[in-house]
Amino acid sequence: MREVTKRRWRLLLDVALGAFLAFTVVVGTLETRSYVELAAGLAVVAGSVATARRYPVVSLGIALAGALAVPFPYGDHVPVWVIFVLVAMSYQAGLRMPRARPGILTGVACAVLGLPIALVFGQDGLGDWAAMVAILVFAGLSPWLLGRYVRVRGELARTGWRRAEEMESRQRLVAAQARLRERARIASDMHDSLGHELSLIAVRAAALEVAGGLDDAQRDAAAQLRTSAATATERLREIIGVLREDAAPVEPVQGDLGELLSRARASGLLIESTVDAAGAPPMVARAAYRVVQEALTNVAKHAPGAAVAVRVTSAGARTDVSVVNAPPPAGPLPGAASGHVGLIGLRERVRLVGGTLRAGPRDGGFAVTATLPHGAAPAEPSTDADTATDDEAGQSTSARALELARRDVRRSLVQAVVVPLGLFAMVVAIAGIAFLYQWNSSELPAGVYERLRIGQPRAEIVPELPERERVARPVRGEPPLPPVPGAACEYYGTGRSWLNNDYAAYRLCFAGGRLVAKDRFAEGAP
Repeated sequence: MREVTKRRWRLLLDVALGAFLAFTVVVGTLETRSYVELAAGLAVVAGSVATARRYPVVSLGIALAGALAVPFPYGDHVPVWVIFVLVAMSYQAGLRMPRARPGILTGVACAVLGLPIALVFGQDGLGDWAAMVAILVFAGLSPWLLGRYVRVRGELARTGWRRAEEMESRQRLVAAQARLRERARIASDMHDSLGHELSLIAVRAAALEVAGGLDDAQRDAAAQLRTSAATATERLREIIGVLREDAAPVEPVQGDLGELLSRARASGLLIESTVDAAGAPPMVARAAYRVVQEALTNVAKHAPGAAVAVRVTSAGARTDVSVVNAPPPAGPLPGAASGHVGLIGLRERVRLVGGTLRAGPRDGGFAVTATLPHGAAPAEPSTDADTATDDEAGQSTSARALELARRDVRRSLVQAVVVPLGLFAMVVAIAGIAFLYQWNSSELPAGVYERLRIGQPRAEIVPELPERERVARPVRGEPPLPPVPGAACEYYGTGRSWLNNDYAAYRLCFAGGRLVAKDRFAEGAP
């Protein structure tokens, strides 16, 4: 159903675009009443719009072929509808073409065919050629490049999203593995400590079995107790021992924080500590031990030489742990950045005792803090905590990378629109400056024109003439050429404002090295 709706919307948009372009053709031909131009324009619109989606190269070729109407005298004007059609179809072709090469070849073919036609057959020659160049560049090439750019950026964004999803999945997998390793470590601790106690029970039961003063029933009960303890020890080893894929922990099962801090100081860490965890339950004490151990490991790894403050306090129904290090004097060690796997496992350890863990930068250093309640149930796992580098972030690393990519797409899209417009403005500015210079340097003063005499030698007149002739001059109202064989005419400005469409020009005609005619004519003159 959704796909059908999309197709209907696409058809509606195509019809609306075709109607608008056809409207521009009709309006552009009302003044000239050129039915040939009207028929050609409607054919170009129909062909280019109908093939735009399935055959964008064909649509681009038809729109470019419409540009060939520029040099032909359809009422002595530039067909505006050509620009509208070419802009719309070039953009859509660039947006929908999977490869750029066919579009480039089509544009080159049209330029190779159309530019000589405009130069040779155009009524204004060089002017028609310049008009076609401007239309092909700004109405054809620029929209096509913009469409290509939008397509490439869209593909890049979609590729980035897929890559980000893969990164998210991989990060979740790493977090899950870290949690499983931490649970396996807990299971290993339980195996070592509980197995030791069960072994002691079996030893005491064996001693009780051979002790004197017991009757047969009591000895039999002691034997059964010894057998059950041995069986439980074996079952515990079989069940929990399977989880111990990694090497067994090297630290004591019931780790002592004092010994841990002493070993850390002996290794070179500068530690200031306050430890009071006498009232903590065994699982909470073990979690506190692991928090301090992992934090000190990270300090030694990522902040060598930094001073560390360790605080472990038990009060009431909870134990608070804080390990804060100052900025490293020489900066962090070079190498790969931390993958935060240790913190993920540590967060799982803390969660299983119902606590919370926070880890993140603080005052140029790093702080790891944990709140461990006594006798609480395991807390619910947090998705943000699994994927973020710290609890304050609230957003995963790949999500932040995606947001930056989206900003880059928007910024680049704005640049793609601004750059062509800036280029167009620069070309117009340069052309305007050149036009003004040529206009002002081709002006013939009225007094000089009045002093000129028919039959005067050209050599006497040349020193008083402007540097160059007037290129932009009235196209109507010019008197007939003088009936003198070999007469050649030159055109100069009268000094009237170029903003006035009804401007005038001076015409000086020479033959045989002498002035044979001088005329002043204006636009619109009979």
